[in-house]
Amino acid sequence: MDNPLVTAFEGPFGIAPFAKIEDAHFAPAFEAALAAARARVAEIAADPGEPTFANVIEALELSEALLEQVGGVFWNLAGADTNPARQQLERALAPKLAAYSTEVTMNERLWSRISALWAARESLGLGPEQMRVLTLYHRRFRRAGAALEGADRQRMAEVMERLSVLSTRFSQNVLADERDWTMALQPEDLAGLPDFVVASAKAAAEERGRVGHLLTLSRSLIVPFLQFSPRRDLRESAYRAWVARGENGGETDNRAVAAEILSLREERARLLGYASFAAYKLEPEMAGKPEAVRDLLMRVWTPAKEKAEADQAVLTAMMQADGINGPLEPWDWRYYSEKRRKAEYDLDEAELKPYLGLEAMIRAAFDCAYRLFGLDFRPLDLPLYHPDARAWEVTRGGEHVAVFIGDFFARASKRSGAWMSDFRGQKKLGGAVRPIIVNVCNFAKPAAGEAALLSYDDARTLFHEFGHALHGMLSDVTYPTVAGTSVARDFVELPSQLYEHWLEVPEVLEAHARHAATGAPIPKALLDRLMAAQTYDQGFATVEYIASALVDLAFHEGAAPADPMVRQAEVLGALGMPHAIRMRHATPHFAHVFSGDGYSAGYYSYMWSEVMDADAFDAFREAGDAFDPAVAARLQRFVLSAGGSQDPASLYRAFRGRMPGVEPLLRGRGLLVA
Repeated sequence: MDNPLVTAFEGPFGIAPFAKIEDAHFAPAFEAALAAARARVAEIAADPGEPTFANVIEALELSEALLEQVGGVFWNLAGADTNPARQQLERALAPKLAAYSTEVTMNERLWSRISALWAARESLGLGPEQMRVLTLYHRRFRRAGAALEGADRQRMAEVMERLSVLSTRFSQNVLADERDWTMALQPEDLAGLPDFVVASAKAAAEERGRVGHLLTLSRSLIVPFLQFSPRRDLRESAYRAWVARGENGGETDNRAVAAEILSLREERARLLGYASFAAYKLEPEMAGKPEAVRDLLMRVWTPAKEKAEADQAVLTAMMQADGINGPLEPWDWRYYSEKRRKAEYDLDEAELKPYLGLEAMIRAAFDCAYRLFGLDFRPLDLPLYHPDARAWEVTRGGEHVAVFIGDFFARASKRSGAWMSDFRGQKKLGGAVRPIIVNVCNFAKPAAGEAALLSYDDARTLFHEFGHALHGMLSDVTYPTVAGTSVARDFVELPSQLYEHWLEVPEVLEAHARHAATGAPIPKALLDRLMAAQTYDQGFATVEYIASALVDLAFHEGAAPADPMVRQAEVLGALGMPHAIRMRHATPHFAHVFSGDGYSAGYYSYMWSEVMDADAFDAFREAGDAFDPAVAARLQRFVLSAGGSQDPASLYRAFRGRMPGVEPLLRGRGLLVA
């Protein structure tokens, strides 16, 4: 059969021909792509000529073109619009792709040629970006086990293959638990809920072919339910289901999966000569060592815990004033915190949300990108992979920059959370290629004919992911290995978290926050109250995050725990975790850490990046203008366009002139003690 995945994508902007792609095309396309990649790598390794940067590194950079094309489509669909056929193929592909990766990084002739280049690197006449790429290749092969021999070499291949299988299983188990749990809400259960929550519950029922109102585990639905429902029994049932994802027994239980992943990671690190997986994982990051991570987290933990405990006492008193005895529970926090925010700041999310329509916040994000970087966004009418997805052409001064795709609504076929990815990355090697970037979110979809409304946290998420998108779209490097978000894990969150700050610039919401029904601008008094409450409940938010980061670190610092749940409890107990706050992500659904290696021993990176983003936005404050052209130009040149072409600390210093301290972060979270 003709397979549209294995021929050049010749439609507008090189976007995949989604209308022609069927699930049956993916398996043979991957087989063809793997065969082509294997053949090309074998040619590079067997080249009889002297190794050069061109015939080794540049050749490797271009060796997987078809695999990247096929994978760019499949992996995006597997996360954003999966189905049983795609999940089955994911499970089948995991060991095959792991085996291929191991074949490449353990190819002795290839390693010999890379090693020869590394030894002669100072005499090769390489430019700075080329030297960085060579450094990264040498490090990647060494850390993958290229220098291992004999039984260790074979065992490393087995470990990596098994890890790929387990991480796929972990992710699919979480998705299954999220997809399968619902709670039907009777008319009396809707009492006290704002109209937007009722509308979201109705839309969730419609999306599943049900009548009435349905509560799901989508964050954009369950969090407002926990904030506003006066029914403590329903809040408890919903909360327990939310935190029990991956921990319900049966085929989707992730506890044993997590234990095996941790054991194999420890073995992997020790095969490579590292004292722990954390030591291995952190070696190439900005933090460098586990001790540096723990030091940062604990410096923030202490004031955050003090703030959270003070808040817990206030919320407990409010609950007891309602005639409920006993301690404040996790399913009570958001409910009483919302009531307190209303009392202390006169800020009601039900009043605020109509001004934060999805369309208005998209326009706000685009407008900030125009004012900072001169980017324009033109809607495109193209067939995409799902009717909810939308596309824009991104230009600057009439020149094409990128294609941006937004896929904003929750659905049963989409994994939870929010992320940025690409269907195609940027490069100049072998011809200039501009990127196709996608943001995926899980906002509550409105009922037919109604406007999509965001919470302030949702709007922050939209800006966060768009910051990642800018990192991909503005990439301007030669080599794909260092393009876009291909940077140190604890640097990658800098652009995203920095972009969140523009949502806090009053003139942005003054210009774009319009009432969904009337079109009226957000009242100044409401905007002032919103700005005054920026650090509200940061004790809770910081504690739930740092607890997760410290558990992640503890899992990987020493010997792998036989029972991760016991180790999790030990860490939280030693921290003195406030009773009414739980980890943001409990181990059985901690997808950042267990659905692949990305954030393993690396969940701290959000806070490491926050130290930089708080200081980076201070550069605009110091210039007296949140849109200062000179600061924006430096940000683009040294952060958003540079990718991983230099060491991240060097890039940050080039932008800011120095490395930051922790004080701007503490001030931004309202935790700076005088």
